[in-house]
Amino acid sequence: MKGEQRNKPRVYQSITEMQRAFGLPQPLHPLISMLDYSKVRITNEMLAAPFAMDFYNITYNESAGCRMKYGQTTYDFDEGGMFFTSPGQPLTGFQTPNDSVGFTLLVHPDFLRHYQLDTKIKNYGFFSYSVTESLHVSDKEKSIITNIAKNISDELETAIDDLSQDVLISHLELLFNYSQRFYKRQFITRKSINNALLEKFDLLLHTYFNDETALLKGLPTVQYLADELQVSPRYLGDMLRALTGHNTQQHIHNKLIEKAKEVLAISDLTVGEIAYMLGFEHPQSFSKLFKSKTNSSPLEFRASFN
Repeated sequence: MKGEQRNKPRVYQSITEMQRAFGLPQPLHPLISMLDYSKVRITNEMLAAPFAMDFYNITYNESAGCRMKYGQTTYDFDEGGMFFTSPGQPLTGFQTPNDSVGFTLLVHPDFLRHYQLDTKIKNYGFFSYSVTESLHVSDKEKSIITNIAKNISDELETAIDDLSQDVLISHLELLFNYSQRFYKRQFITRKSINNALLEKFDLLLHTYFNDETALLKGLPTVQYLADELQVSPRYLGDMLRALTGHNTQQHIHNKLIEKAKEVLAISDLTVGEIAYMLGFEHPQSFSKLFKSKTNSSPLEFRASFN
């Protein structure tokens, strides 16, 4: 019990609390802070213990040799990179060279209240990616990212007026939109890596529906498939959508219907038996899905072969 307590991450509820704990200057604004590595020193000792933040984190580090542990996975930033975490995500084991170049931007959810970005930020999938799925930017993209970061930093150092928050929100949204664009580019330019992941995904689904795993465990979940492939569910879905136009659930359904058609065509199993074999608890659910995907019932499909 004491060991569990010792390993439990410390949760920082405010940006001020976190920067004070790390021996950093007080933030210029209590709800948003820019830590420029050329101005502040982030040491490995500060970040060695497990911790979590009740606010958004956007970190860009162009130094090779950085390390971060997210959950049970340790990632080495061989090329440097940019990663995003949402409130509550535990992080630990961060190591960075003494000459790191980059920044960490911290944004409390309260800063976004009453702005559309408060809702829209939940649609940026990269806040749910793990650090193993960081964004690697080109030189041109790096220039765009660092310029936006500088604009945010400059605005924070400007005297607050009634438009300060509007301006900062605009810069944040611009940063997130560019990041989303660059991630889509990364899905394409790293096509060989992602195609290998896609092949593993297809093989995993094929095996699931062909070796009685579905019968024993039920329908495969997105979380199960992501865990087997060692990626985050959101990254898997965004990668599949970028490469194929279909999300993870649609791929599951497509593979399931493909297997169902095969069994209907070559066996005498009842619709109920096929439904259970494919992981359904209720045959009616299988028949409804089959009809929605093929415009015919399982029995009508089978009859078309006679």
